Amino acid sequence: MLRLASSWVWDFWIADDGDQFHLFFLKASRALIDPDRRHWRATVGHATSSDLTHWTEHADAVIPDDSPAFDDLATWTGSVVREDSGLWRMFYTAVSRAEGGLNQRISSVVSDDLFTWRREADREVVEPDARWYETAQTRQWPDQAWRDPWVFRGADSWHMLVTARANSGDSDDRGVIGHATSADLEHWTVQPPLSQAGAGFGHIEVVQTAVIDGTAVGIFSCLGSELAQSRRAEDPVGGVWAFPADSPEGPFHVDAAYRLTDERLYVGRLVQDREGRWQMLAFRNDDGDGGWVGEITDPQPVHWVEGRLAIALHDRVPS
Repeated sequence: MLRLASSWVWDFWIADDGDQFHLFFLKASRALIDPDRRHWRATVGHATSSDLTHWTEHADAVIPDDSPAFDDLATWTGSVVREDSGLWRMFYTAVSRAEGGLNQRISSVVSDDLFTWRREADREVVEPDARWYETAQTRQWPDQAWRDPWVFRGADSWHMLVTARANSGDSDDRGVIGHATSADLEHWTVQPPLSQAGAGFGHIEVVQTAVIDGTAVGIFSCLGSELAQSRRAEDPVGGVWAFPADSPEGPFHVDAAYRLTDERLYVGRLVQDREGRWQMLAFRNDDGDGGWVGEITDPQPVHWVEGRLAIALHDRVPS
């Protein structure tokens, strides 16, 4: 488990260098008292582990840039991949002071060793294409949803999956999985979404896809308060969700999503341990009494049960 005495931790992502697992996570000082204040003060922390359970914290990986900049307010959730050259690239969500955090953009930093990260002078910023997605100007949601990039290598190109909202449909039911492609990880082309609006979610946060025992699957997170009315009427509880996928590159069947955990956990991440077994980590969100926790769980094995992904959670929250 990762629990920091001085900071809350929440959304996270993992890179594996073959020897150590590198955990990157959002963090903010507990001196804020109110955890709802954490979002505008988020930096990207860093810890390493050989077993996904015992973590050693290191210096923060990424902090907001000096003003004025598109990422001078906060740096949010992302993912890490390794280029063919050996260079590591971290994609992350950026918000700015000038816009009051309203506009969400995606950019990247690079590293030779996963410890020291640098901004490139000509780095590209990826923004939603108004042909398919809500923008800051057209949104029917509290903010522009364009965040949480999950980047992976596909058969012919690199793919980026994004928390996004379609530009049509019921205002509470526009959550889609945004999509962009790249040949070189530096220049990106925004594509139409890989899921359809009307699946029952106001937004689809922190998407990840994987192939587990030969079957493609995706996971994401959505709280009950952000479900569309149609889905909330059936079951008002949110949490970590799984959905069928034709492949890691889509198409994705988010309308058939089913809940993996309730809201005690959020932002599930699938990762293979050193024995090749698939595990899920998440951050502890709700303590069951309305309080917010802010720490990352130990890994929990995942497996298939009657065609659905499941974790060994049952009625307890993993430590």
